[in-house]
Amino acid sequence: MNESIMGLREMFLKIYADIPLKLRKEIILVIEKEPITWNVAYVEVVNSTTKAEKILNMLKELKII
Repeated sequence: MNESIMGLREMFLKIYADIPLKLRKEIILVIEKEPITWNVAYVEVVNSTTKAEKILNMLKELKII
């Protein structure tokens, strides 16, 4: 992961920590017709998957992080 993605990852993790448990089940994105909840995004980001970079960039574009 490059430096800017690492910064987005840190921002995501800080925001995720403050999200109520019930809200984490809500869909925040749709990538390639697949709904992404906060929980799914968290798993992808923590595991540094290829989908994690897409998720982080989309969350940045939507000004969620």
